[in-house]
Amino acid sequence: VQLQASGGGLVQAGGSLRLSCAASGRTLRNYFMGWFRQAPGKEREFVAVISKSGDTTYYADSVKGRFTVSRDNAKNTVYLQMNSLKPEDTAVYYCAASVTWLTTNEYDYWGQGTLVTVSS
Repeated sequence: VQLQASGGGLVQAGGSLRLSCAASGRTLRNYFMGWFRQAPGKEREFVAVISKSGDTTYYADSVKGRFTVSRDNAKNTVYLQMNSLKPEDTAVYYCAASVTWLTTNEYDYWGQGTLVTVSS
């Protein structure tokens, strides 16, 4: 499956962005979908994961209460709504697909990443 993340950009602290991850090649309904991020000079870290049906989600403590992951299987797209953004949220954000529920990097497919920059 090919994944294409989009929606990144420059936003002021306290602002919001919505990232999208569109899939082609295979239907996303067969995959758990995760979001990860990698800040400059740091390792890639888990952000959120959503179940195949969308009824179960899980978040990293650093984004809990501010970020919301959702999916529209009819549109083959997953979203990450990011509110109350902080400068420390600045990173390249990646979406990924897995056949199993994971909060670590062992996903089967990865998108190319979209840059989010939060200014103070």
